[in-house]
Amino acid sequence: MQGHYNVLFICNSARSLLAESTVHHFGRDRFHGFRAGSQPKGVIYPQTLEVLKAVDLPVGGLRSKSWTEFTTPEAPSMDFVITVCDQLAGEVCPAWPGAPITAHWSIADPAKAQGDEATVYKAFVLARNLLQQRISLLLNLDVAALDRLALSSRLDAIGKDTAD
Repeated sequence: MQGHYNVLFICNSARSLLAESTVHHFGRDRFHGFRAGSQPKGVIYPQTLEVLKAVDLPVGGLRSKSWTEFTTPEAPSMDFVITVCDQLAGEVCPAWPGAPITAHWSIADPAKAQGDEATVYKAFVLARNLLQQRISLLLNLDVAALDRLALSSRLDAIGKDTAD
């Protein structure tokens, strides 16, 4: 593996959108982020866009979409597929074309936060910050120097490196 890497984040809520935007911004020409879910909601929570805009992360082109878009022959080939919610971690995922390296990074669902508007907003900020930390570790991996087993191990460790 070397050069340009595609990363698909899987979640049925806000987390994969936060991750996609973060990779687009910080991955530059080396990493390209995508997002999808098994049962997409069809809407984007307004807090998702708010917390991205608050730190100047891109929101253009973000949309709710099904993971079936990434199982067709026309779909971009993924190098990494990362689930970011516990609900999907145990779900049977499709056979991704190209046999990407997979990992699970548990992030609490900010859309399930309860309380006043400020409390819910803080949950979205926390999810964005945790994802940004983990994505930073991913982007700093010397992917070309690692074999599949080492990459898989590192991706799994990234999901455990930061405290939830």
